[in-house]
Amino acid sequence: MFIETVPNRDSPPAVLLRESYRDEHGRSQKRTLANLSKLPRDVIDGLKALLKGGTVIGTGDLEIERSLPHGHVAAALAMIRKVALDRLILSTAKDPTSRRYSDLVVAMMVDRLIAPRSKLGFVRAVDQETAISSLGAVLGLGKVKEREAYEALDWLLERQTRIENGLARRHLEDGVLVLYDVTSSYFEGRCCPLARYGHSRDHRRDRPQIVYGLLCTREGLPIAVEVFDGNTADPSTLRAQVEKVKDRFAISRMVLVGDRGMITSARIRDDLRPAGLDWITCLRAPAIQALAQDDGPLQLSLFDERDLAEICAPDMFPGERLIVCRNRDLAAERARKREELLVATERELARVQEQVCRKNSRLKSAAEIAMAVGAVLNRKKMAKHFDVEVADGYLSWQRRIEQIAQEERLDGIYVIRTSVSAEHLDAAETVQAYKDLSRIERAFRSLKTVDLEIRPIRHWTAQRVRAHVFLCMLAYHVEWLLREALAPLLFHDTDLDAARAERTSPVAKTEPSEAAKAKKATKRSADGHPVMGFADLMAHLGTLTRNIMRVPLRPKHRFTLCSKPTSLQEAAFKLLDLNPMRVQ
Repeated sequence: MFIETVPNRDSPPAVLLRESYRDEHGRSQKRTLANLSKLPRDVIDGLKALLKGGTVIGTGDLEIERSLPHGHVAAALAMIRKVALDRLILSTAKDPTSRRYSDLVVAMMVDRLIAPRSKLGFVRAVDQETAISSLGAVLGLGKVKEREAYEALDWLLERQTRIENGLARRHLEDGVLVLYDVTSSYFEGRCCPLARYGHSRDHRRDRPQIVYGLLCTREGLPIAVEVFDGNTADPSTLRAQVEKVKDRFAISRMVLVGDRGMITSARIRDDLRPAGLDWITCLRAPAIQALAQDDGPLQLSLFDERDLAEICAPDMFPGERLIVCRNRDLAAERARKREELLVATERELARVQEQVCRKNSRLKSAAEIAMAVGAVLNRKKMAKHFDVEVADGYLSWQRRIEQIAQEERLDGIYVIRTSVSAEHLDAAETVQAYKDLSRIERAFRSLKTVDLEIRPIRHWTAQRVRAHVFLCMLAYHVEWLLREALAPLLFHDTDLDAARAERTSPVAKTEPSEAAKAKKATKRSADGHPVMGFADLMAHLGTLTRNIMRVPLRPKHRFTLCSKPTSLQEAAFKLLDLNPMRVQ
């Protein structure tokens, strides 16, 4: 028997209970046993389920045995599988141990995306008894021991070279433009052999740190990361990246983009030129001042009617192009900041002078006064702008007016230095390529503070620290891909290229596109969905739960049911081409 719905012209369709049979000639026929049209819809649906061999239960007999956040897990796992990152991590290994470690690495990547925590916290988060998301259940991790998480880290580090090579094959090719920069993260403990005192980007000179360099595509997608001792200078990390690109990635032609503190003249001479690689960087202030001397090639009259000019300095930079840019907004900001620092420095010097003039002051000798003055000047970085006279019981100072005026002349001016010919990159494209370094700074912000929280580093051995940083890089690789896919629902500017095309010059600041302005003003996407930050969107996706349903009368009968997605979740899953129920 079966239930069939038969159209009835302009009247409601007829719902008929029918059965199949064969007539005297053996042909298949069907006959109507009853007209069910007047029965309620839920009764008809129950009869359909019964006729298909199912069991109909009342709503009072259905219980939710377990409900776990699932949507954010589904989104991250779906992206990992879409780009086959899990297969790249596992490679051709077939043994159960490698498969187990691969699943644990993927789980730790996803866990860091949705809620960064320690490895012990991760073990608790995926344990069936203490799970706080569906991650452990979806990956079938079962009982995870703490040592397994650390063993999986060690297993991952052994495969870092192969994984980075695989990412390079996917995203890099000959002639590509690559971004490279370094940053640091401080330690709370003292046991890691990599932790050293050095120049802290976190402004924590009281803590040892590690230094790590990130290699990205021009779009900001991370490809490789390397960890160095905390006292390693930025330029000394460059040689390892050149060898990595040439030997491991097998790229013969590449343009490396780095800041002025990274790609120095010494590194160009010793590392880049011998390797046959091109570069784009920027000159330091002393080199710019040398170019701007009276008989130098950098004449300020070049910028009377424009903000970009290409000059040559064959004596100082043979075989290279120099592109001089002047950003008037940057010039105004530097002038404002300099004046504020000068005034603040004079205010503190006046306080020192008051102490010197007091009757019972402890600042009497010239040496004591000089130390106090030096502390003020060093704190504000203004020593070059003041002439100070110190003697026993005496202090005076004055501004170096000519030196300040000379510096003001070059406010807002920066010089791009490159070996790339104009046939491959014109002046405007070269300037934009250098400005694209801001994308790697965005990666560092996500790694360190915004999303992935690489700190605190809870590992002591050098190998575990390297594995932890590499794991965070892989997590950011997935985050970058998710951000690109979900951009319409984020505050990202989806029309950035169009906004850049409207600029009068690449030196000028890129104004938000009309689409970005509309999203910011209305907090809504073009389709009317709420717009939010990446972390908030992931948290909202997490409110879609994966529920284990149970029938008390049939204790062995369990099934999985996801909650109904909101319209925003539906939009996000549509952008990801994802059915959260099918992520297993």
